[in-house]
Amino acid sequence: MALSASVTTCLSQPVHYAICKVGFEKKDTYDINNILSGNGEVCWQAVTEHVCYLEPDQSVDYIKSIRSLGPVCESVNLYFKSLTKEQFVIQYASWFHWTNCTEVFLEVFDVIQYTQATEVALGLMKLTSCLERALGDVYLLKGNDCPFLLRDLLASEQLADVFGQAVMNVLRVFIGSPHGLNLRNVLWHGFASPQEIPTKYCAMLLFLTAGLGQLLQTYLLQTKCVLVHRPYVIFISLEELDAFPGKYLSISKFLLSYVNNEMLSVAEELVKLSSFVLKTMLPFWIAALTAFKQSRYADSVILLLPQLEVGLRLLFTTANKCPNRLLTAESSALYTTFDEMLAKHLNNEEVNQLPVVLEEPAMASDFLWDFLSHQEGPRIRDRLSHGEINLETFPREVANQIVGFAITILCRFSDEDMFSFKEHMVIKPLMNCASCYRSRFHPISRLKKQVLECMKSIHLWPELPTVPEEQVQTIKGLEGNAEANTLILMISEIISQLQHYMPQNCCSSEDPINSVLTERLLMELCDTRICTLYSPRPVLEVVVVLRKISTQCHQVSQQVIAGAGLRYAQWVRKALRSRQRHNYRRMLNSIKFLSPVLRLILLLITLELLSVYSVCRKNPSDYQQYLKFLKSVLQYTENLVTYTSPEKNKWDETMELTKTTLIKIRKTSDRRLMLMHLAT
Repeated sequence: MALSASVTTCLSQPVHYAICKVGFEKKDTYDINNILSGNGEVCWQAVTEHVCYLEPDQSVDYIKSIRSLGPVCESVNLYFKSLTKEQFVIQYASWFHWTNCTEVFLEVFDVIQYTQATEVALGLMKLTSCLERALGDVYLLKGNDCPFLLRDLLASEQLADVFGQAVMNVLRVFIGSPHGLNLRNVLWHGFASPQEIPTKYCAMLLFLTAGLGQLLQTYLLQTKCVLVHRPYVIFISLEELDAFPGKYLSISKFLLSYVNNEMLSVAEELVKLSSFVLKTMLPFWIAALTAFKQSRYADSVILLLPQLEVGLRLLFTTANKCPNRLLTAESSALYTTFDEMLAKHLNNEEVNQLPVVLEEPAMASDFLWDFLSHQEGPRIRDRLSHGEINLETFPREVANQIVGFAITILCRFSDEDMFSFKEHMVIKPLMNCASCYRSRFHPISRLKKQVLECMKSIHLWPELPTVPEEQVQTIKGLEGNAEANTLILMISEIISQLQHYMPQNCCSSEDPINSVLTERLLMELCDTRICTLYSPRPVLEVVVVLRKISTQCHQVSQQVIAGAGLRYAQWVRKALRSRQRHNYRRMLNSIKFLSPVLRLILLLITLELLSVYSVCRKNPSDYQQYLKFLKSVLQYTENLVTYTSPEKNKWDETMELTKTTLIKIRKTSDRRLMLMHLAT
């Protein structure tokens, strides 16, 4: 990986020319008063005059526009540098309120004053993400579904109606168009080094954002519309983001203890020596670690994510022998981004070799999929880059994970003579954590979580308040007769058939139902490692159905818990009519049998999950029949939700439906067990 030392830029020649040279070709001195009125407002007409157009379609000529706007940007930059912070706040702070991120834009002003390249790049990344979010809020004044891509948002009719097409064309010169400077993308995807981003473009975007605020204020006054800001994404259940559980110390707890001393000291040495780090990008790494030290967790992650992308891109292009893909693509092609690097196949259908290069492909790929791509995961990069997260309250727990992962990657791609680093008392436990990482947000992982949560809910049933046994009359056709015994017998028979696919000695001959259908067994089965990387479509289709079944079972359990509590309270208060008392007794009798049935279904879900890969691969002809059976179980659980709802309370129908379904499961299980046996 010596290539990392030889790479001097990740910008292709045309992109480097556009960003670093074109805007400096005109040496004219531009008078700031041409675009600034006496009261500090932006004279938009004077700005838009610098956008050039192509004949005959009047599309933007981006290179000529950049060249023409270059002196304007420099004039704005010098103007801002001439202002004190107090002057800037008095004159411009109110024009940033529409972004809902005023403080971020005031920070960018501070950055411009000192022209530290790394901080300018960071300021631009934060500015563009906040600006995109604010523009999306404006879009929703006139439209419904806000475009996901900044490029499409800036090209929308809705924003053109509010700000004017000429104004939007100015913005597209700087961000959103692959034909222009495209500052947002080249920074967020890790293509630009700190010294390749001119400060004057940051100053100009700050200036334009204030100008947009002035235009928007006029529009809102004229239309009497009210700008509503969408709520930020809030990370709940932060313990789920503690990505490395198990026998080793978790990364979060580990970093909380060491990140401010030994670990950061070691990390700062690693970034200078690791072959994963491009030397031109070294300032970004140092700044990211410094930000973490200073408790600026959003800044740390914003700086790290593009560097993880460019480092992995270096591995990707080397492993797949396409070194040209290390550079920014032209406007006619796609960038090599996380999405492609994490895919199983390349665009030419050849197998992606990056997982082979990674020493722990499942760990690295699963972690990246979890934190960046899976829909139920935090999707850190998307949400940060699109302005969906409040930067001021960004949680340390998330930053812990990204920093921890970054350090493990730095270690994995270090020279052999760096053995002492890898064995360091601070680093080694971290590497051990990484080696046992399992996906948290893949659909299979979410299914396991659902199953265990549902089982916990069902285990609450014995603790439900209930009337004394002697007050519960035996219901004809249910308890104490042959039909009830038949239900128990069927469950026992199914359990007996499944024993071969469960841990030994988990079944008691005296009580097969309560000895097998336990939370402990499900936890043991769910702890079985299943490969989640590159799950084939048939497997994911099965998992979708299994998750729906689990969801329905949980809904039934919640309804039983709520219904039993309500009915008991009414019974105590003697508030139940005769028919309601009779139905309550039926409910109490029914849930005695419903509990083992639901627990059996959860066991079946788990065993199906453990065999699904092999069944789909070795018995593809049985796949549709297999799916049909699962959908019939889903139909049963959906009906169960209806029958056990407070509105229906159909307990006789519940038991009849359960009997029919158990018969079907018992008949089908023989065939399924054969498939599972062949698969294993």
